[in-house]
Amino acid sequence: MSWIREGELNLIERISANVLKAGPIPKHVAIIMDGNRRYARKRHVERHEGHSQGFEKLAETLRWCLQLDIREVTVYAFSIENFKRSKEEVDGLMELAKQKFTRLLDEQENLEKHGVCIRVLGDLTLLPLDLQEGIAKAVVATKTHNRCFLNVCFAYTSRHEIAGAVREMAWGVEQGMIRPSDVSEDLLSQCLYSSNSPNPDLLIRTSGEVRLSDFLLWQTSYSCLVFQSVLWPEYSFWNLCEAIIQYQLNHRSLQKAREHHRESQALQQLEADRSCVAELLQHHGNGTPVDAQSRQEALRSYTASREERVRHFLGALQHKRDTFFTDLCSPAVVA
Repeated sequence: MSWIREGELNLIERISANVLKAGPIPKHVAIIMDGNRRYARKRHVERHEGHSQGFEKLAETLRWCLQLDIREVTVYAFSIENFKRSKEEVDGLMELAKQKFTRLLDEQENLEKHGVCIRVLGDLTLLPLDLQEGIAKAVVATKTHNRCFLNVCFAYTSRHEIAGAVREMAWGVEQGMIRPSDVSEDLLSQCLYSSNSPNPDLLIRTSGEVRLSDFLLWQTSYSCLVFQSVLWPEYSFWNLCEAIIQYQLNHRSLQKAREHHRESQALQQLEADRSCVAELLQHHGNGTPVDAQSRQEALRSYTASREERVRHFLGALQHKRDTFFTDLCSPAVVA
C-alpha cells in the first residue's frame, strides 16, 4: 500500500472540507496513532495485522490532510518504551517498518508529485542496521521535497529527545562554538529532532487514552490537544473534522498564549544579553562609568556575536545530522 492513498473526497466530504477551510486550519497536526493492538483483539486477528491496518489508515489520513491543506503531519510510530514489548511483536514491527520504507523507495514518483518530504525523528542507532539504512535512503530521497512534510517519530520519546538536545548544546560548548551563556530555551528548541518544523497546532490521540505518553512534550505546550475514543485503524474523515473543529474553537486563545510566550522569550533573551554585557563592561572598564550610548552599542555588538555563534553551531549540528543519513546510504556502509 502506498504511503499516500490516491483518490478524491466524495461530494459530502468536499463540501465539509470547504466549510472547515473557511476557518483557521492547523498547519501542523501531530497524531498518537493508538489502538492498533485493541483493534486486532476486537477483530480476532494477529497483532501484526492490527499494526499493518494502522499504517493503511495513516496513508488514508495523509490524503485527507492534503485535501484540507494541512501541510505537515507528525506521527508517533514507535516509542523507545515499545522495545519492552515481546520480542515477537518488536521483531514484527521492525519488519513492517522495513517493508514500508522499502516500499517508499518504489513510489518516489508519487511522493514527488505531492512534494512529500519524509523525516524520521528519533534515536535511530537503537534500530537494526538494515532498517537504519532503509530509513536513511527514504529520508535522503525525499529531502528536497517541500510541499508537505511527514515526520515519523521512530525509536522516540520526548525525554530522550530533550536529553539529546542538552548533550548537543554541551558538545557545542566543548567545541568552543558557543558559550555557556548562549544556552537558552530557544536554542534548546533548535537542537531538538523537530527543529526544522514549527510546533504542532493540533495534537490528536486516538483510542480513548488521555495522556501524551512522552510524545512531543516540549513542542505541544501551546497546542490544541484532542483525545478521541476511536481506535486508530477505524479513524475516519469525520473524526479528523471533529478534531479540527476543536482546534478552531480554541484558536484565538491558543494564538494569544503563543504570542505571550514569544514575547516572554524575547524579553528573557534581552535580559540575558544585558546581564552578559554588564559583566563584560565591568570586567574591562576598571570601574569607569559607561554612558548609555556606549552600553547600547556594546549590547548590539554582543547580540550580533551571540547570534553568529549560534548560527555557526546550528549549521555544524545540522551537518552532523545530515552526515549520519548520507553515511548510511553510502556503499561502504552497505558493504
